[in-house]
Amino acid sequence: MKFSKAVVKHRVPILILALLLLIPSVLGMAGTRVNYDMLNYLPEDMETVIGQDELLADFHKGAFSFLILEDMPVKQAAALKRQVERVDHVDTVLWYDSLMDLSVPMEVLPDKLYEAFNTENATMMAVFFDTSTSSDLTMDAIREIRSIAGERCFVSGMSALVTDLKDLCEAEEPIYVGLAVALACAAMLLLLDSWLAPFVFLASIGMMILMNLGSNYFLGEISYITKALSAVLQLAVTMDYSIFLWNSYNEQCGLCDDNEEAMARAIHATLTSVVGSAVTTVAGFIALCFMSFTMGRDLGVVMAKGVLLGVVGCVTVLPALILVFDKPLQRTRHRSLIPGMEGLTGGIVKAFPLCLAVFALILPPALYGYDKANGEVYYDMGRCLPQDMEYVIAEGRLRDEFGIASTHMLLVDADLSAKQVRAMTDEMERVDGVKYVLGMETAAGSRIPQEFLPASVTEKLNSGRWRLLLINSEHKVASDGVNAQIEALNEILKRYDQGGMLIGEAPCMRDMIQTTDHDFKMVNTVSILAIFLIVAMVEKSLVLPFLLIAVIEAAIFVNLGLPHYLGQSLPFIAPICISTIQLGATVDYAILMTTRYKTERIGGADKRQAVHTALAASIPSILVSGMGLFAATFGVALYSEIDIISSMCMLMARGALVSMASVVFALPALLLLCDRLICAATAGMGHLDRSKISNQMEVCVK
Repeated sequence: MKFSKAVVKHRVPILILALLLLIPSVLGMAGTRVNYDMLNYLPEDMETVIGQDELLADFHKGAFSFLILEDMPVKQAAALKRQVERVDHVDTVLWYDSLMDLSVPMEVLPDKLYEAFNTENATMMAVFFDTSTSSDLTMDAIREIRSIAGERCFVSGMSALVTDLKDLCEAEEPIYVGLAVALACAAMLLLLDSWLAPFVFLASIGMMILMNLGSNYFLGEISYITKALSAVLQLAVTMDYSIFLWNSYNEQCGLCDDNEEAMARAIHATLTSVVGSAVTTVAGFIALCFMSFTMGRDLGVVMAKGVLLGVVGCVTVLPALILVFDKPLQRTRHRSLIPGMEGLTGGIVKAFPLCLAVFALILPPALYGYDKANGEVYYDMGRCLPQDMEYVIAEGRLRDEFGIASTHMLLVDADLSAKQVRAMTDEMERVDGVKYVLGMETAAGSRIPQEFLPASVTEKLNSGRWRLLLINSEHKVASDGVNAQIEALNEILKRYDQGGMLIGEAPCMRDMIQTTDHDFKMVNTVSILAIFLIVAMVEKSLVLPFLLIAVIEAAIFVNLGLPHYLGQSLPFIAPICISTIQLGATVDYAILMTTRYKTERIGGADKRQAVHTALAASIPSILVSGMGLFAATFGVALYSEIDIISSMCMLMARGALVSMASVVFALPALLLLCDRLICAATAGMGHLDRSKISNQMEVCVK
C-alpha cells in the first residue's frame, strides 16, 4: 500500500513529470530511423547477406535497379543517362553507350546483348547505387531519378519498392492511428459506465505510447511493421488495465470515506491483477525475440516494452488523471449498456454437452485450414502494395517488355579464366527460367574482343577480387520456380568456384523462406511453453494450463485457418506474429474466468454453480477487452492499402472475436467436463469431497 499511497499523494508531480517526458519522447520518435527492407533482418552469417556486403565493399555497389524507357529516341535516352549518372549516390549506369559510341549502330552488339536491353519501343538501363537497398540516400536517389525521367520512365528493383512502401506508410499512418483511437473510444463509450472515462484512458495510454515510441531511439531503428503496429497494439492490449483500475476505483468508492483512500486501495488491488495479466502478454511478445529472422525481435522488444509502460501508466498516470478529473467523471457516469448475462450464462452451462460437440466438430477443419494456410503464405513484398504504385507498374513493364521477373547477381573469383566463366554461364543459361547471364564475356561476345572494352566498363564488372555478372530470370521472386532455379544455379556455381556467391532479392527471399519456416515452429513452441508455465504458477495447477492453452490455440487455428477457406494468401510474417500475439493477448480472458471458477469452487460451490458464477462475472470484462482489441485493429485493417498491415490487423481483430467466443462457450464446457481432474491436480482444491464430485459428474452426464 505504500506505493499506492505515494502515487495518490504525489499525483500532481507525477502528471507534470509525465508531460515533461513527452518532450524527449517526441524528439526520440522523430529521430528513430524506420527500416522498410525486410531482407535486412536475415541472419548476418548467411551467404546472401555476406555477398551483399562484399558487393558494396568491393564494387561500391549496393542497390540495383532497371530503368525502362519507352518510346524515347537514342540521343534523348543518352542525355537522360547522363542526367541519371549525376544523381547523388548513383555509382554506375550501364547501357549501350557504355560499350560503344552512339555513332556506331546498336546492331553491332551481340544479338543476345542487344535483345536483352532493347525491344521495339523500349530500351533498358542497369543502374547501380553506391548505397544499400533501403538506405535513405538510395530512396532519395530513386525519387530524383523519377522526377528527372518523367512519365515514360519506369524504375524497378527492391529500392523502388522500399521507396513506395515508405511513402505509402508515412501517408497512411496518421490516419489509421486516428481510426484506431476513434473506434476504440467508441467501443469504450458503448461498453463502459462513463462518457468521459474513455477520453481519460486514452490520454494516459497515449502518453505511454509516445514514451514507448520515443524510447525506440535507443534501438537505433525499427521496422516499418513495428512502427505501424506498435501504437495500435499497445492501445488495444493495455486498454484492459485502465478498465481494471476504473472498475476497482468505483467499487472502492462505495467502501471508503474519501476518494484518495479509494484510489490507493484500487491501485493496490489493480497492480496485482494487471501484473498477472501483463506477464502472459509480455511472454507472448518476448517469444518473438527467439526468431532468427530478427524482425521478430524488433517487434517483440518494442511491444514488450509497450506493455510494461502500459502497466506503469495504469498505476501512476491514470490514477492521477482520475483524481484530477474525479468530479466530472462521476457526473458523467451512466448505467452500463452491457445487458445482464444471467440468461446467456444459464443457457451455456445447461447446454455444455452441445458446446463440447460443436468445439470438437470445428477443430478438425480448423486444423486442416491452419496447416494449409501456413503453406499458402507469400514472400513477395511487391504483393503488399496497391497495383497503381510506381514500383508495381515498373515491374509489370519489365515482365511484359523484356520477360524479366527477377534479377540475380553473381560474384565469382576474378582469377577464374574467361574460358571457365563462359563455360559456367553456358550451363547456367540452360537452367529452366534463366533468360540470360550478362558479364564482361557476354558483353564482348564474338564480335568485340574483351580487351577492346572501355576501362570504365571492365572496372565496374571486375574489382580485381571478384567478377560481377547479372542473371535475369523469367521466374518471379519467392516462387517455387525461382527457388528451384537458385538451387540449380548454386550447384553449377560451386563446381566452378567454391567461394562464389549468388545474391540478390530472389536468393535472399529463398533464405528468408527457410529461416521463417524454422522460426514459426520455434516461436510457437517458446510462446506455448512460457505461457503454460505462467498459467501453471498463477493457477497452481497442472491441468488448467492445458485447458486454457487448448481453448486459445483452437481459436488461433480457426483464425489462421479461415484464409484457406476464403481463398486468401497471407504475407509470411502474419501467421508467425499473430499466433503468438493472439495467445499472449487473449489467454487473459481464460485466466480471468478460471480464477473466478477456482475461487467459487474452493468456497464450497458445486461445479455447475462455480462455472455459472465465473461465466456471469467474466463475460462483461471479456466483452469490453475483446471489443477494444477488435475496434482498435478492425478500422486499420479496412483502411490500409499495405497488405501486410491490413492482413495482420484483420487477423488480430478476428482473433479477438474468435478467442472471446472460444472462452465464453468452450471453456465453461471443458471446466465442467474436467472438474474432477482439475480438483485433483490443483493446489487448494484437493480437499473437496471426491465422492460428492463423482456424484455431481454422474448427475451432469445424465
